[in-house]
Amino acid sequence: MRKPTNDQPKKIRCAIYTRKSHEEGLEQEYNSLDSQRDSAENFIASQQAEGWVALPNRYDDGGFSGGNLERPAMKRLLADIEAGEVDCVVVYKVDRLSRSLLDFAQIMGTFDKQNVSFVSVTQHFNTTHSMGRLTLNILLSFAQFEREIIGERIRDKIAGQRRRGKWAGGVPVLGYDVDRSGPSPKLAINADEAVRVRRIFGMYLELRSLLPVVQELERRGWTNKAWKTKSGKTRGGRSFDKSAVHSLLTNTLYIGRIKHKDQTFKGQHEPIVEQSVFDAVQSLLRSHSHGQGQRVCNRYGALLRGLLYCPKCDKAMVHNVARRQSRVYRYYTCLTAIKRGYEKCPLPSLPAGEIETAVVDHIRCIASDAELRRDVLAQSQSQCEREIAELAGQERSLVGQLQLCHEETVRLSASGDKSSRVTDRLAMLHEQVSGVERSLAKVRSDMESLQERSFGEVDVNAAFGDFDNVWNALAANEKIELLGLLIKRVEFDVDESELSITLHECGIKSLVQPAAKGVSE
Repeated sequence: MRKPTNDQPKKIRCAIYTRKSHEEGLEQEYNSLDSQRDSAENFIASQQAEGWVALPNRYDDGGFSGGNLERPAMKRLLADIEAGEVDCVVVYKVDRLSRSLLDFAQIMGTFDKQNVSFVSVTQHFNTTHSMGRLTLNILLSFAQFEREIIGERIRDKIAGQRRRGKWAGGVPVLGYDVDRSGPSPKLAINADEAVRVRRIFGMYLELRSLLPVVQELERRGWTNKAWKTKSGKTRGGRSFDKSAVHSLLTNTLYIGRIKHKDQTFKGQHEPIVEQSVFDAVQSLLRSHSHGQGQRVCNRYGALLRGLLYCPKCDKAMVHNVARRQSRVYRYYTCLTAIKRGYEKCPLPSLPAGEIETAVVDHIRCIASDAELRRDVLAQSQSQCEREIAELAGQERSLVGQLQLCHEETVRLSASGDKSSRVTDRLAMLHEQVSGVERSLAKVRSDMESLQERSFGEVDVNAAFGDFDNVWNALAANEKIELLGLLIKRVEFDVDESELSITLHECGIKSLVQPAAKGVSE
């Protein structure tokens, strides 16, 4: 007679993973996560003869999207799998594990590496068989396809709305309120805020620089648009910085236009700013942007054109020429005197030759004085570091906003709710993401530009070393370019006989290349 054998099946430890995209209903005594777990436990119980046992640990992700792996319970599950504590993962449906084909492939790679099988209760397959793997990939591909189709439809709807001049949602802007009384939301002018918007445009044309505008807005206590979400939370109302002022000054909504990608369309809302004022602001912004507005030498070689300002009126001084028989007289005239009459400015004009020579002599003093060069270096580096730190703070804030928008978009798309409320919210989120991404790209570009132009004592010495020979070797237009790279602003107070020169924070680094070019030539 044969000896009886023990045919007990191998024990298979089963981890149950559950997920719900949003938190609604989770406070109930018996919620969706409990329902998913009960279904999985019943299925495991049906496989008891095969040695399946449900692990007591709960892996529940309530209020987390399936579009990414940033889920606490998922991270714990993967950690336990890598520790060899799990033999099989059981879910209610495939999309509870992931809605991203790329993420799912990553998860399955971890499962295969640890010889862990995967089972879906309602779809009746497991990955221990090749047919189960094929079916799984097909189902997941369709889940991702559905999510992408929803995104395309939303983008098409936004594009269609904007081509018709309709507001497609997004963060409200200063000067407009969102009127939701009709079938679709539209922009309505907020009279009090519109006055401020017009004043900010005029302020920039007067001050001709973003930073003075920011300082003036802070002095007045003016903030950006404050608004409330549907849930009653207050958003916005922050103090202006250079980025916020630039965004306001370049927003085509204020001239009654709706922008979509690189095109603008006539909007159905009323403009706040006149077209001529908007165009003047854009022209000035372009002239002040990095790499723009190169200084072209005129026939009289005005070295300080665009650099010299009247200390009394704080307005630019324009290069002018007067002829007396065969002689030519050059001078710089204050814009106030030109536009409102010479009696309106106590310093209507300055002799061009003398003031240009004084500025070049001042730069020559920096070149010959080692202590002065160190002071210039310290001040410039400090200003560069402050600007980079400011941009880094803006970057962190924008990245946080972007993450929140993406998470909410994925959650709403995965909910399957096709109501107009959800569709409008998704449209608003896509518009917000687009705006934040543009701002983020601009901030990162500015940060890279500043970091590339970081400099040290070697750069200062290279920039100012042998200044006279370099200066004399340059052509007239190269001298203008050289001063433009180095100097931000020049003022001369006649009463005090005092010359004030403000250098570009990172202009020294830019000065090295032109200087080297002049020496080689």
